Amino acid sequence: MSVQRLSHIGLCVADLGRAKRFWCEGLGFQNIGSIRVAGEPSATLLELRDVELEAVYLERDGVRLELLHYPVPGHVGEPDVRPMNALGLTHLSFRVEDVTETAAALIALGARKRPGTRVGNPEFAAGAVFLTCPDGARIELVSMPGDPGQLPGQTPQESR
Repeated sequence: MSVQRLSHIGLCVADLGRAKRFWCEGLGFQNIGSIRVAGEPSATLLELRDVELEAVYLERDGVRLELLHYPVPGHVGEPDVRPMNALGLTHLSFRVEDVTETAAALIALGARKRPGTRVGNPEFAAGAVFLTCPDGARIELVSMPGDPGQLPGQTPQESR
């Protein structure tokens, strides 16, 4: 077995234009391409009959995000927030210079605050808050001094 690389992370969105603005203008992703597919073999792969899909690929820091918009059959559900202890993907986290400023900019682009999640950690001189994107995915904003590539409490040697 040979896994070559992580290809992308998929996110189903209700409004493709709004989602592109949010992820690109708000979080610094770059639009790197798109595809449109309909019918087979996509219907079999996606387990959706009579499917029409428009996918937009965004990239930042070597991570690819695939925005999935389904004109047919449409999206299912509401942008409800899943509990952090629900199995599966829980959130995307971003290091930012200023949590308050970044949160305000994202809210202007359609994010929603997660009330009561704003915290500070004096041990790491850090702050954090959770928001949700317009389609309900949790986004963590973390501000702390030092190398943005380091984890909290990690020394520069450990981050390599």
